Amino acid sequence: MIAYLQGTILKKAEDRVLLLTHGVGYEVMLPGFMVARLAEKAEGEDLTLFIYHQQSERQPKPVLIGFHRESEKEFFQRFISVADVGPLKAVKALERPVTEIAAAIEAGDIRGLSQLKGIGKRTAQKIVATLGGAMDGFAHPAGETAAVAAPEEISAQVLGVLVEQLGQKPADARRRIDAALARNPDAADPGALLDDILARM
Repeated sequence: MIAYLQGTILKKAEDRVLLLTHGVGYEVMLPGFMVARLAEKAEGEDLTLFIYHQQSERQPKPVLIGFHRESEKEFFQRFISVADVGPLKAVKALERPVTEIAAAIEAGDIRGLSQLKGIGKRTAQKIVATLGGAMDGFAHPAGETAAVAAPEEISAQVLGVLVEQLGQKPADARRRIDAALARNPDAADPGALLDDILARM
């Protein structure tokens, strides 16, 4: 089973990368928050990923899903333990940073969770019922800097400007925020963060 890959980005697509490792190209799917993080990575650059490897009798074709951190992979494994949330559904749903989604689960934020791609109200309720009370370590990871997570008030302010004033779709706005925070993980000023995003639009 493939659990970790280190190689060179051979090709990038909307939701996956082709990673060249020792002469072998591995197609690795990426959750939305990972796509945002890798927005500034170019083909030919090095990349290391923790891998969730899915293969079964019902799905004989291997599916590889990549994460920057082992804790994100662990969260993913917990997330797909929820009834009706399989790996392919989960990889599309995780369009926001793990810390944000974990915090929403701990807070019982059904409305927020139901806005994730492919996750309706009923599935959001199952997620909270199954995982609630066990997500604090992911929402507030000890000894780990959340590279794409800003303080709530900062990300909320920037999100509001992008969506309400500039007409961006919420999902696209979040991806832009995540990418900006990946470039500047210590951002503490909404204005500076917004300037960085606008400069690349």
